[in-house]
Amino acid sequence: MFRKTKKEEKRKKYGVLGNALFMLREAKENLPSVIWFAVLDGLIAVAVSVIELYVAPSILKELETHGTLSGLLYTILFFTVSITTASAVQAYVRQNMRFGRIELRDHIVTQVRYKMSTSSYPLRERQEFINLLAKAHDALNDNNKASEAIWTTFTGFVQNILGFAIYLYLLKRVDPVVILVTVTTAVLGYLVNYGANEWNYRHREEEEEICKCVMYVQDEAQNRYLAKDIRIFGMREWLCGLHEKYMRLYLDFCGRRERRYFAADLTDLILGILRNGIAYFYLLYMVLGGKIGAAQFLLYFAAVSGFTTWISGIMENVSTLHRQGLELEAVREFLDYGELFCMEEGIPLRQEPGKAYTIELRDVSFRYSGSGTEPSKEVFSHLDLTICPGEKLAVVGLNGAGKTTLVKLICGFYDPDEGEVLLNGVNIKVYNRRDYYRLISGVFQEFSVIASTIAVNVAQDARKIDMEKVIDCVEKAGLKKKIESLPGKYGTKLDRYVFPEAVELSGGELQRLMIARLLYKDSPIVVLDEPTAALDPIAESDIYQKYNELTEGKSAIFISHRLASTRFCDRILLIEDGRIAEEGTHEELLANGKRYMELFEMQSRYYQETKPC
Repeated sequence: MFRKTKKEEKRKKYGVLGNALFMLREAKENLPSVIWFAVLDGLIAVAVSVIELYVAPSILKELETHGTLSGLLYTILFFTVSITTASAVQAYVRQNMRFGRIELRDHIVTQVRYKMSTSSYPLRERQEFINLLAKAHDALNDNNKASEAIWTTFTGFVQNILGFAIYLYLLKRVDPVVILVTVTTAVLGYLVNYGANEWNYRHREEEEEICKCVMYVQDEAQNRYLAKDIRIFGMREWLCGLHEKYMRLYLDFCGRRERRYFAADLTDLILGILRNGIAYFYLLYMVLGGKIGAAQFLLYFAAVSGFTTWISGIMENVSTLHRQGLELEAVREFLDYGELFCMEEGIPLRQEPGKAYTIELRDVSFRYSGSGTEPSKEVFSHLDLTICPGEKLAVVGLNGAGKTTLVKLICGFYDPDEGEVLLNGVNIKVYNRRDYYRLISGVFQEFSVIASTIAVNVAQDARKIDMEKVIDCVEKAGLKKKIESLPGKYGTKLDRYVFPEAVELSGGELQRLMIARLLYKDSPIVVLDEPTAALDPIAESDIYQKYNELTEGKSAIFISHRLASTRFCDRILLIEDGRIAEEGTHEELLANGKRYMELFEMQSRYYQETKPC
């Protein structure tokens, strides 16, 4: 089932530079201002640093040369205005560039979500794809992650390289030995800090696993659906014990990490004292020798410290860009992950009103992907089935017989390992699979209720809703009286997890809402995969009868493990051991006296009233 495509077999090697260029291309095509703001921020930061470097030496020079008071005041005013102006421009740039960065990150998030929601269904069960999705989400989930933070790194490159060049020029009169000591201590300090940061990065998954366990216990302890179990079964002490266990593991991890950071900070402090001590004594020697004045001494001493900052900054930018590149690589791998089905490149398939559609499974064999070296059991072997236009087909059988798998094959969620699924005699593999999905309406065991209004849930569209059609579908589904009795009517919100004022519909009401949704889509093929399993048999039978009435003229496939619920269908299939064990109408199968009759009688006993003694 998970045969690799050519696109998957030739996995791209993106590289750090390639990932950086990916972000630059995304910005150039969507928000070019992000690039210019990043460059401008770096230039202003260097300008502010250089201005601040000259403030004290310039004032000191005025005092040394016994300049006039007005000259001193003009010097102070010049630097005050320059720093204030540059800082104001920098604050403006940084405030405004945030919006572009967030918008660009949101653009990439949208691409990931679109890929996630439209990719081939089997990919959602492939561990490699799931892991890439998790990593892509992690790289995009906040402004500290690569998708947004990389622009800070780009700004840092501009700032540090330009600052390094300017400060190197300023230090041309300083002995090369001082510059060599400065560079050496800066590199050593960086390597020590890099080791600590690299340890933290290598062990990030260990930290994530511990935090995941802590958060899981906290979330479950607050889960209102678990509240009854916690109280009835006395789970409080057990949950507290788990929480304490994982917190001890987390504190142990933090202790190991902080010891490394402490050692790195101590080493950096010693190297800083060594570097500044050597620079101080050398510059003091030059002052005493009359080679430079006090103002130049102050300028060069500050330049040595700044020079170290630029060197460390460049190396830190390289390291950060490498880590951010790894995060972005997961995003790019996810977006470029090969599809298993034809999508846009497939033949377009347009729904034509009144057109008849025949679905055929011809010689179909299918098995789910196994785990490890053990292959999974074959679900179907050389199965043949034809569903005629307008036919009401029921598929029944025990749990695990393959009923849901059959629905997934019919819906095109899976492709068979052998054989083919045909639509009007043409293999569905050649069509745009998304177009094929538009021909089918379905209600499954775990149907979705969107945290939005009732109207949106019926239309499955928040932007364009035909309210007349919504009301008509709700009325046909038998839910109009209930909805119009609510204060918000069709604007009433569902899902209290998101909206505290939301209304909670009963199981039967939700089923009728699903009927309305199915009617609104108005597809020629309808699939119902045990959507009423949580209802009692009488309610289930009533809902299925409603589905039967409202899907007149459409091909409908009803899946149920309760045999009596689908007795109205034109044809019933009993699935057993991966094959069609029996086939016919309800009456014909009972008359045969085989497995269907046996199962029907067994189920009937559970619902017969017991007479009092």
